Amino acid sequence: MSDKDDLIQPDRGQDAAAIHLVTKDSLPEFARGLSGPQRALLAGQKFTGAAGQVAVVPDGERWFVLAGVADPQALNSWCLAKCAEVLPEGTYRLANAQAGPAMFGWQSAQYRFTRYRAAPADAPGPRILLTGEVGKIPSCMAEVRACALVADMVNTPAEDMGPEAIEGEARRIAEAHGASFAVVRGDALETGFPMVHAVGRAAAREHAPRLIELNWGEDSHPRVAIVGKGVSFDTGGLDIKPASGMLLMKKDMGGAAHALALSELVMQAGLKVRLQCLVPAVENAISGNAFRPGDVLKSRKGLTVEIGNTDAEGRLILGDALTYASEGSPELILDFATLTGAARVAVGPDLPALFTREDKTADELLAAGRAQDDPCWRLPLHAPYAEYLASDIADLNNTHSNGFAGASVAASFLDRFVGDGIDWAHFDTFAWRPTARPGRPKGGAALGLRAAFHMLKGRYG
Repeated sequence: MSDKDDLIQPDRGQDAAAIHLVTKDSLPEFARGLSGPQRALLAGQKFTGAAGQVAVVPDGERWFVLAGVADPQALNSWCLAKCAEVLPEGTYRLANAQAGPAMFGWQSAQYRFTRYRAAPADAPGPRILLTGEVGKIPSCMAEVRACALVADMVNTPAEDMGPEAIEGEARRIAEAHGASFAVVRGDALETGFPMVHAVGRAAAREHAPRLIELNWGEDSHPRVAIVGKGVSFDTGGLDIKPASGMLLMKKDMGGAAHALALSELVMQAGLKVRLQCLVPAVENAISGNAFRPGDVLKSRKGLTVEIGNTDAEGRLILGDALTYASEGSPELILDFATLTGAARVAVGPDLPALFTREDKTADELLAAGRAQDDPCWRLPLHAPYAEYLASDIADLNNTHSNGFAGASVAASFLDRFVGDGIDWAHFDTFAWRPTARPGRPKGGAALGLRAAFHMLKGRYG
């Protein structure tokens, strides 16, 4: 996401157009100070002061902006996003408020994915917002870049964002922050990460499976593991998806993108943790050596897993990664995965489904999400549902057949691979926004990322 570093700048008295924040109730009083032609112009634009409305008002040789908000003293991330989308190129400052959290939406509104197509020649240039809250700019910028990284990775097609490219992003992050970096690839996975190997072995050599590991921080600090599902493309395997089901499967590595972006935020913020980031990266392809329905896989933990459906592959690779993370006895494990369609049925595309072992952890994540306009919704990690994964010939099956509580059953599968007594939270996130909203473009999206970061910041900052 180019030239985003300049969209929020310290206010040093630069020439700028003023943005006046108004509400439906305050607009009549504000309008009394306007000229007749200015009031007529507002009426012609049907500007009522409703939240999200924007109007440009000439003022002699200059002009100013009216922006409708619910409450000028309680702005959220998206209050100024419409302004950033529709105003002409230029520099702006708020006349009667501090932007605060709205600085985030001002920048995210101007995100563009331009890897394959340049911006149109008539596209507006940057809209810059000046602020006196200079100390807030670096942290806001870090979060904007993290969310843009998720969007960029998810928007990139599988041919250009396969396991090797995911590894490349992880390596870049590790090198930028002095983290150690290691990768286990291809057939070397058979002994240590057998389910990762089984899921990814059918892919072409250039998309060979791998387990990517990044470690950072002081040994004396609490250990935190962040794990992300990195399925670069999901055909469904031999239980092949229909064509319509494959259209968005480039986004099935969205969990990996979240994990990498969150890890970079943790390192940039210098949180007092000993961080381990793990990304099992595979393509769930089809060939003569693809794993089959009915196969029994041995996991890193030693549990055997009967394959009820090869399209439930994400939980398999996460199982090995969660086992490995648990071996380090972390204080907390967070994982992100585009895991189930059932979660989307339950909570729709906007809300990551959140599962935790500890109520306290759920409360912290939900509160952080509300505070950062990145809401999550907790679903039950209901122990009796684990019975749905019973197998006649193995320790468990990777799917269930009754169709009930699909997201909770998938989380129950993952729970079997997390070490006893470890605080664990699982985000079943969509990583995609099907419809654009102000500040939230259509396409790849970080959902749950800011909630997780601010929860970690609260614990370890």
